[in-house]
Amino acid sequence: MELADLHRAVEAGLATASEVGLQVDDVIVVHNSDRVALRLVPCDVLARVAPLGHLGDSEFEVDVARRLAEVQAPVAELDPRVEPRVYVRDAFAVSLWTYYEPVGSEIAPADYADVFLRQHAALRQIDLDAPHFTDRVAGALREVDDGERSPELSDRDRAFLSDTLGGLSAAISSDRAGDQLLHGEPHPGNLLNTRRGPLFVDLATCCRGPVEFDLAHAPEDVGKHYPGADQDLIHRCRAVNWAMFSAWRWRRDDQMPDRDHWRVEGLNRVRAALERCGMG
Repeated sequence: MELADLHRAVEAGLATASEVGLQVDDVIVVHNSDRVALRLVPCDVLARVAPLGHLGDSEFEVDVARRLAEVQAPVAELDPRVEPRVYVRDAFAVSLWTYYEPVGSEIAPADYADVFLRQHAALRQIDLDAPHFTDRVAGALREVDDGERSPELSDRDRAFLSDTLGGLSAAISSDRAGDQLLHGEPHPGNLLNTRRGPLFVDLATCCRGPVEFDLAHAPEDVGKHYPGADQDLIHRCRAVNWAMFSAWRWRRDDQMPDRDHWRVEGLNRVRAALERCGMG
């Protein structure tokens, strides 16, 4: 968020927490992109604050978290001291979560695979109306194929991303017999190492698809420890994931930090993933 919007988002998070009886003496910005994550102290709450246009996503995320907590999934939980819902304040959607202090170093591939197995098992226990991953691919394609939405994307790279997104997603989704609910974007930044063990965060990306779509977001060695995973399918899903990532970075209004670097790096990662599939 721009500085003025960030200031308003911080005020909205602080006011919301105070209104429901939580003590807030200080606010620490943990993450700032299209929405922000704020650590509120001393109540130790993580406030997720999004522009009101993301209200539906915030409500979906809260619903997913509540359902997964009921089946003991390895996920970050909503703060138990307040009502589990999204609060609206000053054109922002605010949700209040338990803050988990990160511990230790990187999560080992075998442990990463184990938490995936537990997460996927939990997701099979809940009934949720979630989009298929191809719906998200279609959203990325709209950004790529519309020159007004991505005016700085060259014709060559536009065609490259469009072909990759359209062709690979169609091939991956041709057989949906093994599809299930997924986290959707379980990259290392969305798996926290905590005193409770590894916990998934950022649940608004929950979707349906093969488990390999989730595994493709993790470091490459993780999929080798996941029983029954199709390694070739993981490589193809990784190419799709990087193509979607690249599509978002080329949006006119993308606000990711160091966006120019990631625009170039994203395209390079797509090409590398396609080479791993024998499609480079």
